[in-house]
Amino acid sequence: MATANSKSNSKQKSSGGRKIAPSMISSTSRRATLEVLPEKLPLIPVNQAVIFPGMIVPMVLSQDRHKNMISFLLDHKEKVTDAPLIGVIALKNTIDSQDDKELMKFGVVGNILKKINLPDGSLSILVNCIKRFELKSILQAKPQMIGLVEYLDDVYSKDIETEALARTVVNQFKLISQDNPLITEEMRLAMVNVDGPGRLSDLLASILIRDNETYADFLGQLDVKKRLEKLLNLLKKEIDVHNFQTKIYNEINQNVGKAQRDYFLNEQIKLIQKELGQSVDEKTAATTKFKERVAKLQFSEEAQKRFNDEMEKLDTLAENSPEFGVTYNYLDWMTSLPWGISATENYDLKYAKKILHHDHYGLDDIKERILEFIAVKKLKKNSKGSIICFVGPPGVGKTSLGKSIAQALKRPFFRFSVGGMHDEAEIKGHRRTYVGAMPGKIIQGLKRTGVINPVFMIDEVDKLGNDYRGDPSSALLEVLDPEQNVEFSDHYLDLSFDVGNVLFICTANQTDTIPQPLLDRMEVIQLAGYIQEEKIAIAKKHIIPKQLEKNGLTQKQLSFNSDAIKEIIQGYAREAGVRGLEKWIERISRKHAYNIAMGKSRNRVIKPRDLETLIGPPYFTDSTQPRMRPGMSIGLAWTPLGGEALTIESVGVKSNDMSLKLTGQLGSVMTESANLSWTYVKKALSGNKFAKKYIDENSIHLHVPAGAVPKDGPSAGITLATSLYTLVTNQKIRKGLAMTGELTLTGAVLPVGGIREKIIAAKRNDYKEIILPRSNKRDLKEIPSSIKKGLKFHLVGDMSQVLKIALN
Repeated sequence: MATANSKSNSKQKSSGGRKIAPSMISSTSRRATLEVLPEKLPLIPVNQAVIFPGMIVPMVLSQDRHKNMISFLLDHKEKVTDAPLIGVIALKNTIDSQDDKELMKFGVVGNILKKINLPDGSLSILVNCIKRFELKSILQAKPQMIGLVEYLDDVYSKDIETEALARTVVNQFKLISQDNPLITEEMRLAMVNVDGPGRLSDLLASILIRDNETYADFLGQLDVKKRLEKLLNLLKKEIDVHNFQTKIYNEINQNVGKAQRDYFLNEQIKLIQKELGQSVDEKTAATTKFKERVAKLQFSEEAQKRFNDEMEKLDTLAENSPEFGVTYNYLDWMTSLPWGISATENYDLKYAKKILHHDHYGLDDIKERILEFIAVKKLKKNSKGSIICFVGPPGVGKTSLGKSIAQALKRPFFRFSVGGMHDEAEIKGHRRTYVGAMPGKIIQGLKRTGVINPVFMIDEVDKLGNDYRGDPSSALLEVLDPEQNVEFSDHYLDLSFDVGNVLFICTANQTDTIPQPLLDRMEVIQLAGYIQEEKIAIAKKHIIPKQLEKNGLTQKQLSFNSDAIKEIIQGYAREAGVRGLEKWIERISRKHAYNIAMGKSRNRVIKPRDLETLIGPPYFTDSTQPRMRPGMSIGLAWTPLGGEALTIESVGVKSNDMSLKLTGQLGSVMTESANLSWTYVKKALSGNKFAKKYIDENSIHLHVPAGAVPKDGPSAGITLATSLYTLVTNQKIRKGLAMTGELTLTGAVLPVGGIREKIIAAKRNDYKEIILPRSNKRDLKEIPSSIKKGLKFHLVGDMSQVLKIALN
């Protein structure tokens, strides 16, 4: 600890102590001013302190080692100095650390003017800050911290640039101090009376700096000019923040002011209108609007009574009441519905036939059934209860058929999908007591179409959800039941509304997942996939012209020959519908449009050899018919996406267990069918010594390729049995033969479904002969001759007939 005697002072002079100009020390220090500052200085680390020379700051000390140091200095001040000196230095991190690495490099030396003991045991001191210092090292950490320091003087010259910087700083500070309540009048007076640009920068920095990092950077800057430049940056940031705060404040005031202004103006308008006898406030305007609407409607007795009750309620409610908005919305919906308003229907069968043939190629039996439906409507205009359901794979034209029916009848068309729907409120609406309540899709559609007899298309009825959230299929029962829909009640409307005049058309990919009560209320019309010739015709007549127009091309600029379309169908879009075919034609059209726009191409006819360059290699490169060998047979299967031809393979592996192994993601029904087929084959070949030996010495593995695709159903029974029979007897079935039919344990062949789709799949894969159950003869007669053309059908009733045809 340094002492204040002359001997010690002289020693400190010789060891590098610096004299201090009297003008640099506050007058409040009185006799505490020293001629020489000591190199060894007691240090008090502080956290988040912004202290500069020229300031008198209070400090509260709670740590015992700091309190003991202050008490020692003040108790022995006659031995040290009249006003003991301490070094105040900020910490980088925590105040409890005594590691010299946690102390900042620069601090401020000051003398203690006053000490006060506080009730909580802590100590408050008043420190007069004198001068900057740089901490060279820690000489002692405990019990008190002593540091070796070097005192620093400001570096500046009184030139024009420094004076200009100082004046700019003062002006900028005045700017932000005008509306800032944190900057007191005492601070403004201190700024005016401060001595020199160095002290000015320190004073303003103590007001603006808020973090230790900026404080350390500013305290260590001795060049006053650079210090003023740093201060200008701080002032600019403060001004930007202040301006942004002012902008936000003004916007808030403007919004509030506008709302108050609008309120007062509206009140004045109401008073003026009242004086003139022209009261048209919101309530009156709403009442007038609803009454004008009702005059054009044909309310039922129940609806008229409800309307009168709601209007009376509206008159008694205040406009700012929440119930007013609920009642207003209810009346708005109620009076927007087409009570008694019908569209003028058209039952011209020739016009309807023209529309159907123009919009769709093929589907002759479907068109005929639609025309029969329209004919019944023509003869009995009030006929109700006809709910059509189009069932077929994607892309065969189910939705577009519904639009064509609406166009033929000249009725408005409204479509909504129920696929994945779980909430019956989507159909029947919410109670209007709920916030944001709305009617269901049926009422919304009637409002949008504006008539009571539109065409409603309900898509994806086979994908309705059913869980704890609700059962929309039950809600649809009331809509689609002719006995109930004449008094359909929406939860929001809470009134009976006759939707029996609506023509409902549903679509689905399959009937298996449609709830049975719902399926019973619909007339199912099956739409199978298209054969290759139909797809080519559809592409030429519909798809290509549509895509040329969509992509800004003419028939002269781009055309497709039949072989190219056929190659797209076989190699890129092997599907039941034509949606994939349309996507590939669109892609080619878009690419050609790009080439024309870039000047790379003009007119072009697309040929098969151009496809790989334009759209890449074909997706389907395998032969449609595999090379046949013993153990292989071809089955025809139905899927929701259309018919498919399945290759069934079986091989024998030397083994004594004589087991049958099944792979290919077979369902439980198909697994049972395979086991049944194996039993039949073993029984049928029990008298064949060669076959019996093969069965005894081999385990059989039967596989249905496309192993990632689940397969199920009994219709592969005869195909499985044929595969196993040819394996054991080492025979091959004839080329170009496919089959379908359920097999019984005694060898009888039972009928199966999806005959049309399966025949189309066989024709698409170029199979010329098909084995069908004899009981499916009726289904075969219903298939158009254009599909059956070029095919030979074998109708069988027993498995022995199947083997005779297949192995002949």
